[in-house]
Amino acid sequence: MRKTLGILALVLLAVLLCLIAAVMKLPHQQPETRLTSAPTTGTQPSEPEPVPTRTLPTESPREPEDTDFVRVRDYLPGVAVELKYAAEDNFTGRRIYEFTEAYLRYGTVKKLMAVQSDLAELGLSLKIWDAFRTPEAQFRLWDVCPDPTYVSDPNKGFSKHSRGGTLDVTLVDSRGSELEMPTGFDDFSARADRDYSDCSDEAAANAMLLQNVMENHGFSAYWGEWWHFNDTVLYEVEEHFLPPQ
Repeated sequence: MRKTLGILALVLLAVLLCLIAAVMKLPHQQPETRLTSAPTTGTQPSEPEPVPTRTLPTESPREPEDTDFVRVRDYLPGVAVELKYAAEDNFTGRRIYEFTEAYLRYGTVKKLMAVQSDLAELGLSLKIWDAFRTPEAQFRLWDVCPDPTYVSDPNKGFSKHSRGGTLDVTLVDSRGSELEMPTGFDDFSARADRDYSDCSDEAAANAMLLQNVMENHGFSAYWGEWWHFNDTVLYEVEEHFLPPQ
């Protein structure tokens, strides 16, 4: 009897060992994890910050060539402009051209910058009465006044105004009032020349101031008209450029 029980115990032990060995050979499973959403607090998740874009450098505007025509007040905003031939307030009593802004060669304007800088130290400024004049405008002047003493004959050669380096100017104070000069514009009497002996001392001093500052910065003064100055650089006659109206 005891022998039989011993045999049964051994059999049960063998079965138990087999079961344990079988369980040990089974693959281990990871415990399932459940994702739980975080409790909402009423705030939305922040959006990702935008990636900064690279800004390409912009090119600086090209500086004009000395021969280019430019509007004077684009470079000298303090200059006064009253083009006499754009209205009827001139010796012809007629409008000679339609545009109202002064245009000159850029090389001439650069010289005027230096002139204007000197005058600003004295509380003064230039006032432009005439600048670039088209050849067609010169023919109109000649039709009205065919006298070479006062108007260049376009049939024999172009006016220097048609080259873009000549201008007619006077001086104004900080309020824009014109200084006293020997005569008004387009006065064709002897008092308009640069003798200055037949005008007041104040007018002579103002005319000399204008002449000196212009000559100091590359302009030559026409003897017969105190207001008339030529760039010492002689440009070609311009037959195609027409200032916008």
